[in-house]
Amino acid sequence: MTSPIRPKDRDSVVQALRAGVVPRVGQYLIQVGRAQEIDSLMKDIDRLADGGTGFRLVIGEYGSGKTFFLNLVRSIALEKKLVATTADLNPDRRLQASDGKARSLYAELSKNLSTRTKPDGGALPGIVEKFIYTATTEAKEANLGVDAIIAKKLSRLSEMVNGYDFAKVIEAYWRGHQDSNEQLKANAIRWLRGEFTTKTDARAALGVRTIIDDASVYDQLKLLSVFVRLCGFAGLLVCLDEMVNLYKLSNSQARNANYEQILRILNDVLQGTTEGLGFVLGGTPEFLLDTRRGLYSYAALQSRLAENTFAKDGLVDYQHPVIRLSSLSQEDFLVLLQKIQHVFAFGDPKKYPLPDEALTAFMAHCHERIGEAYFRTPRTTITSFVNLLAVLQQNPGTEWRSLLSAVTIAQDDGAAREAALELGTAVAPSARDDEFAKFKL
Repeated sequence: MTSPIRPKDRDSVVQALRAGVVPRVGQYLIQVGRAQEIDSLMKDIDRLADGGTGFRLVIGEYGSGKTFFLNLVRSIALEKKLVATTADLNPDRRLQASDGKARSLYAELSKNLSTRTKPDGGALPGIVEKFIYTATTEAKEANLGVDAIIAKKLSRLSEMVNGYDFAKVIEAYWRGHQDSNEQLKANAIRWLRGEFTTKTDARAALGVRTIIDDASVYDQLKLLSVFVRLCGFAGLLVCLDEMVNLYKLSNSQARNANYEQILRILNDVLQGTTEGLGFVLGGTPEFLLDTRRGLYSYAALQSRLAENTFAKDGLVDYQHPVIRLSSLSQEDFLVLLQKIQHVFAFGDPKKYPLPDEALTAFMAHCHERIGEAYFRTPRTTITSFVNLLAVLQQNPGTEWRSLLSAVTIAQDDGAAREAALELGTAVAPSARDDEFAKFKL
C-alpha cells in the first residue's frame, strides 16, 4: 500500500470513524473481509441490471458493520450504472403510515437518489433531464416529433398504479424545458419528490389529480424503477437502514401494517412482478427473530424468511433472502487496523504513528478488556484506535505503550459499559442474549 491518499478522502474517512459513523466516500480504503456476502449482493445487482429483482435483509448486531455494508453495496450499484438511494428509518419515517410518515420516507429517498456521476444524492433533476435528452436524440434519429417519442416511451407507465399522472408530470417537465418555464420544471420535480401535500395544489400547478401520499409510496418506487430504465439506467436499488425502528413501534397495529408492506415488497420480488427494482434492508437480530414484535411475529414473513435448515455445521446459504453478517476474523481485524493507519497517514508508510507490533498489542488489550466482541461489533474499538492515532500524531515523542492501557481502560468506565450494553458486548449476558445466542455473529 504505497499510493498516496487525497486529503479530502483521508479526512472524510478519519472524521467519520472518530464519530462512529460510516464514511460516505473512501469506503474501499478500509474494506476488509465478508467477500462472500459482497459477492452474493453483486450477483443481485447484476440481476437487477438484467431487469430482474432483488430483496435482502442484512442482519447484524449494533456496530457490526451493517451500515458500512449497505453503503458499500450502494457504491457497487452506482458503478454498475444503477440508480441507488438510501434512507434511515426513524420515528418520523416508516414504510406504511397514515400521518405523512411514509411520505416523509419517500421524500428522503427521492432526495438521496444517486447516480455514478452524482453519487452524493440530488440526482432526480438530472435523471429527468437525461430522459428528455434521450427522447430528443431518438426523435432526431427517427425523424419524429419529441412529443411523440416521449408519449411512446411513457406509455409503459400508464398501465401501472398512478402511472398516468406520473407520465403527465414528466410531460409537464418537457413543456417547461421546451418553453424555458423554470417554474413548471420546478413544480414537476416537486411532485416527483413527494413535496405536494394537497391534490388541489398539484392540480393547479401541473394539472394532475393525484399526489404521492402514504398509500402510494411503494407504487411510486415501482414507477421510478421503470422510469430510470427508460432513461438508460440499469435499474433502481433502495437501501433502508435502521429497520429496528419498526420493531420499536409500541402500537402493534402500526407495526403489523409496516410488516405487511414488507411482505408485499417481498412477494412482488419473489414473484417477479416488478422490473429492475431491488431492496436491501438493514436490521438487528431482534428485528428479525423476535416472535412477539419482530418480523417472525408475522406468520407470512416468518415462513418466507425462515433460515435454511440444511445450512448447518459451517454450511452457508448466501442466496437466502437473509444475510447474517459474519464476524470479522482476528486476521481481518488486524488488516482493518493496518488500513485505518494507512489512511490516517495519507497513504505514506513513513508517517505511520504506530509500529506493527503496536497493532497486535492493541488487539490483545482489547481482547482482554472487552472479550471477543471487540471484533464482532468493532465500532467502539475502531473509534478508540483512531483517537489513539490522533493523540500520537499531535504529540510527537509520546510512548504508545503508556497510552495503550489508558485507552483500553477507558472502555471499562460507566459510559462505555452502557455503550457496550447497547452493542450487545456487555460482559454479563442478558436473558435476551441467551434467547438469540445461536444467531449472534
